[in-house]
Amino acid sequence: MLDQILDSSLALSLKTPLVLVILIILEAVLSADNAIALAAIAQGLGERKLQQKALNFGLVLAYLFRVGLILTATWIMNYWQFELAGALYLLWLVFNYFRSDDQQDHKHHTLEFKSFWQAIPMIAITDLAFSLDSVTTAIAIADDLWLILIGGAIGVITLRFLAELFITWLTEFTHLEDAGFVTVGLVGLRLLLRVINPDLVPPEWVMIVAIAGLFIWGFSKRNLVELPSETREEELISVAEPYNRDRGNH
Repeated sequence: MLDQILDSSLALSLKTPLVLVILIILEAVLSADNAIALAAIAQGLGERKLQQKALNFGLVLAYLFRVGLILTATWIMNYWQFELAGALYLLWLVFNYFRSDDQQDHKHHTLEFKSFWQAIPMIAITDLAFSLDSVTTAIAIADDLWLILIGGAIGVITLRFLAELFITWLTEFTHLEDAGFVTVGLVGLRLLLRVINPDLVPPEWVMIVAIAGLFIWGFSKRNLVELPSETREEELISVAEPYNRDRGNH
């Protein structure tokens, strides 16, 4: 159907911008699960400025990795070891998040980094693992290399703003971080099935429905934000001051 649209006489003169729009939409749709994974990784830095800086540096490196993947895609597709490495990395990421920790009394196990520079390669490699699917799809749609590169650049920019948004949401919604890492696990399992037996890979619509369901669950409950006791006392004093002043005047 897509080939018929692109090859029709009506769309022939508009083929290049049409393909670019399709690539941009494709990148935007496929970026949601990637964005939440990168946001959860960046959150391990704690400080908001460091999170933003890590996303900036990490995604610049990620784009360079994407360019390398696009330029060598026809060669990489012949080697299942790359998909296996991507699958094992994503599954390791999920295991590292959900593994039990007896010293912690809460169920969330946010990744933590001792150094800002530890987060950057992890952000770039995670994006690369997610890109194994999207780059293959982009190459199947577009013939022009420069279109794929522009689509990839726009995808990384979209990913940057989505990840920034998800960092805010991760602190606001109770289940969102867990939902994000379950999504990462699904992507990892899908890559693993492609290596073991491509016939076992579920259709794209099944993945979309499953991820949509996880996101609905992730946004289903808000965190109850409690102010520290010192802040509450300061607010009570500020509220009571006008009342005490009025009483003193009388």
